[in-house]
Amino acid sequence: MLRYVNLSLLILFPISWFAPLMRAGLLPLFGLSEISVISGLQSLWGTDIALALLVTFFAVFAPILKTLGIALIHFGYMRRKALPIFDVLGKLAMADVFLIALYVVIVKGVGLATVETAWGLYLFTGCILTSIAISHLTRRR
Repeated sequence: MLRYVNLSLLILFPISWFAPLMRAGLLPLFGLSEISVISGLQSLWGTDIALALLVTFFAVFAPILKTLGIALIHFGYMRRKALPIFDVLGKLAMADVFLIALYVVIVKGVGLATVETAWGLYLFTGCILTSIAISHLTRRR
């Protein structure tokens, strides 16, 4: 069962990248624009390439590499000795969720803009937490 939950993350992670993480705008009267992982990365690539590379690794490559690595372990194509590497990748992916939460807190604290969290943030966070739990349960087996 654990291996199928892990494989479902290969579908859920891409959905969470395109799902709205938050809605932001200057004033709620003018409407709020939705921000997803992908739209955030697109705007970062235009302004700060180093930060875009870092966020791309944290949000996209680390979770998928971890999910694929754990799947290889589950199906017997990789040794369990590689599991600590995948644990680190899961924690790096969680750093991206922390950065998003920090952004929301800072913008709300300033009071000049409106920020609302959206369902994609919960999906992305749930995927990462599920991935961490799968890694933990795989280690215990």
